[in-house]
Amino acid sequence: MAMVRSRSSKVSMIFVYVIITLILIITVLPLIYLAVTAFKPLDELFIWPPRFYTLRPTLSNFSSLFTAMSGYTVPFTRYIFNSLFTTVASVLGTVIVCGMGAYGMSKFRYPGSRLLFSLVVAALMFSPQVTQIPTYMVVSGMHLTNTYWALILPKLSTAMYLFLAKQFMDQIPDTYIESARIDGAGESTIFIRIILPMIKPALMTVVVFSFTAFWNDFFSPMVYTTTEEMKTLPLALQTIGTNVMRAGASNAASFLMTVPTIVVFVIMQKRVMETMIYSGIKG
Repeated sequence: MAMVRSRSSKVSMIFVYVIITLILIITVLPLIYLAVTAFKPLDELFIWPPRFYTLRPTLSNFSSLFTAMSGYTVPFTRYIFNSLFTTVASVLGTVIVCGMGAYGMSKFRYPGSRLLFSLVVAALMFSPQVTQIPTYMVVSGMHLTNTYWALILPKLSTAMYLFLAKQFMDQIPDTYIESARIDGAGESTIFIRIILPMIKPALMTVVVFSFTAFWNDFFSPMVYTTTEEMKTLPLALQTIGTNVMRAGASNAASFLMTVPTIVVFVIMQKRVMETMIYSGIKG
């Protein structure tokens, strides 16, 4: 009887691993195809039926990309700098604002606290395009258009990230905070040395989501910038065109835009899993 149960459990585990492997392959194949396509020569890009692999990998697509961008008034590195600077600054600001905002809404009781959280939940129901005109009016009224501030400040108060951090903050028992206050710790000390390590999984998740959204954002630069020097990489790559001769450059551009998000996701996913395992919250 025990042997039958052991065999059935092994069969079940094998079945589970097969299903997981199939799901993994389905998930990873598009990314692999994107990477392979970026190194295909022009004649292999239009072969029918399309091949998943390439017989003659080449870097000509990337050189074509830089050639296509070299005709602009600013160097290609300026677009990369603008994207990196605004994305990193927006992510850091989002983490700070969401962490402090979630701490205030979750662990402090003040008049209007429930109303404030209800407004955050209500903000989740609105599409970003709905608030784009009021946001532009605010940015324009502050005379921040065509500056880095216009590409950073409107992204700091994303309702979804604040809601995520607040819900995770609610899991932290208030006894930790009360004990620290009895020992004489100030609010800044409590937040930095006690709260932040406990909500690190949520903040790392915010980093992954916000970096992906901000790095791929081309709509905000299109609205808030008016000069070539302020364009970010996604907006600049939109101007490459879709003609046949630039098909390889377009594939190389898609590959370059995808690589940073994959790298950040892989790095942060490992950290999230480690903090989930070693920093569990106990009541």
